Amino acid sequence: MRRPALYSRSSRRAPDSDSARPLAGDATAPAPVPGPRAPPEMPEPRAPRLRRVLAQPALLWAAIALLAGALLWPVMPWSKPPARALTQDDIHAAVMHTLATRHLPSQVARAAAAVGPSVVRVEGTIPGQKRRRGSAEPGKGVGSGVVIIDDGTILTNLHVVQAAESITVTFADGTESPAGIIGIQPENDLAVLRAQKLPDDLQAATMRSTADLKPGEEVVAIGFPFGIGPSVSSGVVSGLKRGFRSPEGGQQMSNLIQFDAAANPGNSGGPLVTLDGQVVGIVTAILNPTPARTFLGIGFAVPIENAAAAAGQPPF
Repeated sequence: MRRPALYSRSSRRAPDSDSARPLAGDATAPAPVPGPRAPPEMPEPRAPRLRRVLAQPALLWAAIALLAGALLWPVMPWSKPPARALTQDDIHAAVMHTLATRHLPSQVARAAAAVGPSVVRVEGTIPGQKRRRGSAEPGKGVGSGVVIIDDGTILTNLHVVQAAESITVTFADGTESPAGIIGIQPENDLAVLRAQKLPDDLQAATMRSTADLKPGEEVVAIGFPFGIGPSVSSGVVSGLKRGFRSPEGGQQMSNLIQFDAAANPGNSGGPLVTLDGQVVGIVTAILNPTPARTFLGIGFAVPIENAAAAAGQPPF
């Protein structure tokens, strides 16, 4: 009779490694065959690593921040020692060093250079007197003037030209020209001239209001004293709103600028200039109780507001 097959009631399990190994002395188990050896791990190429970093924005920005910090660190405020605050002693020492080691330009020279191209010599031919080039009777036939408009309009004193048969002006570049009177202001001893022949580069002076002019402010007088010039002298404003009576004609003038820059016959009509090179007055008279007609330290100038009005210029 055929016997039925018998099955184990326990679940079928894969043999573990020990049971799968052949027992020692088991002649029937095959000998293990050694397989091929695995190659050693190679380092990952740089390009894939860079792509992986670039693919992560957080890492990329962190790298940029680190690089920027390394570059900016040397110039950041905390990387430098704090600057020492300047003291008044430091400033004083620097000023004294500059004064001791450098030659500072003269303010008077700068003022004279600024207005010099506008100053003219005014010479009149007096009836009965032969005109002599370079000289004339002091205070009568020779004086000074200043160009206030570049069309050849010139301010001077009336007493310089009122007795003249003809008038000649000489500009700073040596150009000579006949000139005529186009306006007068007798109460301020002013005359306005117009030259017929002009230099190519004629320069008009800059005028400045006297509203802020103060006693003690430095001024420069430019003109042709005794026909010599142009001559430059300097001083200060001695006073304002002064009065003066002309010893020749007895004319009373008021609202004058008193100054102590040297002025003599021939300075009449020339500009009185501040250190910034701007005209504040027209020199008109000197005070001298003697017949010597020389400067004793008191001169007078008509404020430029009055002088400009004589030429038809608008007020400041």
